[in-house]
Amino acid sequence: MTAILGYWKLDKNDERWDEYMKTVGVNFVLRKVGNSITSYEDIVQNGENWEMHLLSTFKNNHLNFKLGEEFDENTPDGRNCKSTFVIEGDSLVHYQKGTKDGDVNSKITRTKVDEDTMTVTFVAEGKDLTTVRIYKKHPKP
Repeated sequence: MTAILGYWKLDKNDERWDEYMKTVGVNFVLRKVGNSITSYEDIVQNGENWEMHLLSTFKNNHLNFKLGEEFDENTPDGRNCKSTFVIEGDSLVHYQKGTKDGDVNSKITRTKVDEDTMTVTFVAEGKDLTTVRIYKKHPKP
């Protein structure tokens, strides 16, 4: 699974990214920010411990986790969820379960496409909505 490790810069979103954010409960102002910022993902593994630094020009988020172990996550847009990361095939999969009634659960799949490209596929579970963000390998600052 070391293929997914590294520093990645957002290259582009598909046309359903805004609809996905709206579906999972991101407010209008934060959606506008989410559609316009530059973001990075730094994925690091140290033995059984994983770290994911989600960096942007707006807000940063840092996740520490072990595969298969649920933890509390506060997303950059302010949602609280129970999260679990697992390996499925060649992908790192992130399950987010909402903590309040009416929250939409998500499945976020990170897959390395080639040496320089990673796709991050977001599925709003039960809503028939999928969107993809494409990241390119980037030198770590």
